[in-house]
Amino acid sequence: MEQARLRLHRNALGVAGSALVLAGAAWLAVGLVHEWAYPILGWLLLPVSAGVASYAAWGVSRSAVLDPGTRRFWRHMALASALYVGGTISNTVDAVGGPEPSQRVGTLTMSWYLATMGVVIWALLRLPAWQRTRGDWVRFLLDSCVVLVAGAAFVWQFSIRNHQEWTAESGSATAVLVMVSIGLVAVVTLAKVAFAGAGRLDRRALHLLSAGSALSAAFGSLSPFLVDHPHLSSSFVAIPVGSLGVTLAAARQLRSGGRLPAPRRIRRISVVPYVAVVAMDALLLWAGGDSTAVRISTAVLTVLVMLRQVYALRENRRLLSTVDTSLNRLRETQDQLSYQATHDPLTGVGNRALFEETVDVLLATRAEFHVALLDMDDFKSVNDRLGHTTGDSLLIVVSRRLRAAVGSEGVVARLGGDEFTIVLRDVTDHRVDEILARVLTGLRESPRLGPGVRSVASVGVTTARAGDTGPDLLRRADVAMYEAKARGGDRRHWFDAEMDEQAQRTARLSADLLGALDRDEFFLLYQPIVELPSGRPAGVEVLLRWRHPEHGLVSPDVFIPLAERNARIVEIGRWVLENACRQAAEWQRRFGAHAPSKISINVSARQLAEPGFVAEVEQILARTGVDRATLLLEVTETAVLEAGAPLEAVRELRERGLRVALDDFGTGQSSLSLLLTVPVDVLKVDKSFVSGDAADHAGAVIVEHLIGFTNGLRIEAVAEGVETEDQANRLHAAGYSLAQGYLFGRPATAADIESRMAPAPVS
Repeated sequence: MEQARLRLHRNALGVAGSALVLAGAAWLAVGLVHEWAYPILGWLLLPVSAGVASYAAWGVSRSAVLDPGTRRFWRHMALASALYVGGTISNTVDAVGGPEPSQRVGTLTMSWYLATMGVVIWALLRLPAWQRTRGDWVRFLLDSCVVLVAGAAFVWQFSIRNHQEWTAESGSATAVLVMVSIGLVAVVTLAKVAFAGAGRLDRRALHLLSAGSALSAAFGSLSPFLVDHPHLSSSFVAIPVGSLGVTLAAARQLRSGGRLPAPRRIRRISVVPYVAVVAMDALLLWAGGDSTAVRISTAVLTVLVMLRQVYALRENRRLLSTVDTSLNRLRETQDQLSYQATHDPLTGVGNRALFEETVDVLLATRAEFHVALLDMDDFKSVNDRLGHTTGDSLLIVVSRRLRAAVGSEGVVARLGGDEFTIVLRDVTDHRVDEILARVLTGLRESPRLGPGVRSVASVGVTTARAGDTGPDLLRRADVAMYEAKARGGDRRHWFDAEMDEQAQRTARLSADLLGALDRDEFFLLYQPIVELPSGRPAGVEVLLRWRHPEHGLVSPDVFIPLAERNARIVEIGRWVLENACRQAAEWQRRFGAHAPSKISINVSARQLAEPGFVAEVEQILARTGVDRATLLLEVTETAVLEAGAPLEAVRELRERGLRVALDDFGTGQSSLSLLLTVPVDVLKVDKSFVSGDAADHAGAVIVEHLIGFTNGLRIEAVAEGVETEDQANRLHAAGYSLAQGYLFGRPATAADIESRMAPAPVS
């Protein structure tokens, strides 16, 4: 209801203002053909229209939804309209207060009107401005001068020039000149506000104010044409029109509320100067050369337009310079982004994207080229032992040496991690070997990043063939690289078809391995551990076997590395531990003291690294009920070579009463100091020292000295791989009391092991 009442009120004010405009226009039109008996009646319309405008503006200034700046503006407009009321009353006294009606405008009236326009201009200029450039302001000022000059010329030519009668009637030409000037300045001021912004003042309300001001000034300039009608005045229309503009603008402001209008973009190409020039040229042709004012105005206008054009040219030149600079910077940025997109940020060599782009181009052009894939040997141990900072430094050193070795003959790229590729074009196989030999030689030099840090690598290389794709080349180079690693690393290896077939077989076997556990294809065997020299059973080592439905028994040397690579080893190891503990618990229950006293179970490095491994072992022990004192968990020396989660897991297992054996001792990078840092109970001497090629020479020396260390450290020693009586006798003579190997028994099923045990006594 309140909104409807306000809408009706606004509409009523608009209707009243429009009616006053129509009444004033009708009074003026009729007065041209009929002399009114009471001229004052026409003048009384003016203060009423100004009063309506003042009332409308005051109502807006009290609106709570508007911001303080907008309310202040409308308070000023209400004050200006009130002053307008005073001016119209004074103007009425001037016109009809004498013995005869006249168009004389007194000094007091001029003061009222000047005060009115001064308040309006002040209110407009106090509105907040949007941000404009210096060039925008210069163009605006020049356009404003063009408007003022052209407008003044037209007003002079058609309103003031040669109107001595009107001057005699009004007393002087000053009044109309002042009024017209004020109107022009008001129009320019309103244009400035439209250009520079008006805070939260509604833009359409501002347009209504501008239109009202311009129409009021236009009608006011028609007074000289009414000299023959002293009882009339153009103010009958001019003042109601200006007041109506204020009234309609106030209504529009109330409808829009306090929403902030978005600033408009200013068009750099303005038609104002050209329209003004055309208009002045037409005026000059129409007036001929008789009007000095028109000639002067035309000259001034021409100068202003020239200045504007010169300034525009300077702005355009500066803009072009800015655009050129921006384009150069854009090109530099694009080059930088392109470099970043195709180069590794750490090492500065190419990345996978550059490698793929290079290979795609070479394949498309059917060029002859080779792809080498390089993978660092033991890079993971550098990260684990010395941290990723040292690892990153090593990658930087390797990248620098690769670029130095390859030079301009190829493209070096880092695929990720410690993998690099080298693309060699238009070189023979022999030259490829020379370049890769140079690469490996350069890498072998110490990177000087700390003790034990090496930069050796394994390299696989393949030649591009017709129909190849980038992934094909990488796959073949990867197969060759793993073959180089399998042969000890720090070497290069060429890809051949047999390797591809082997890689495919391995991939299929790896895929089969993923489901082997679910298909119940795994089973356990047990190899006896005996006492020397009697050969009496002392325990068993649990061994995992895989019966493949197509290939039969698959060697652990084949499938265990595959399980390590595809991470299936964790789940398989859990299955082994669970079933081995369940079998050991059953033997303990059935055979008592005759059950194996040592159940040796292999645990992988991946299992030890699992965060919940120790807790998982405890759960298995609780479920199966096995005596933990009989268990012996075997770990490899590489698993506990460095400090980390595996070593912490080993220490925690021993704290929980489980015994730990160090398997395959002496075959990796370990030293005797490992026995001081790793808490183990049993040392298993690798079969290469017992029955290998070096067993009669260096191996024998190692075997004899190891038993001395283990006895001194109170660690049990188990000799693996015993195959002959002579080997068993020599081990016993050296001091070994435990051994295992084919001499004492091959891996057997649980039933075969049970057949050698005496049953537990029946109580």
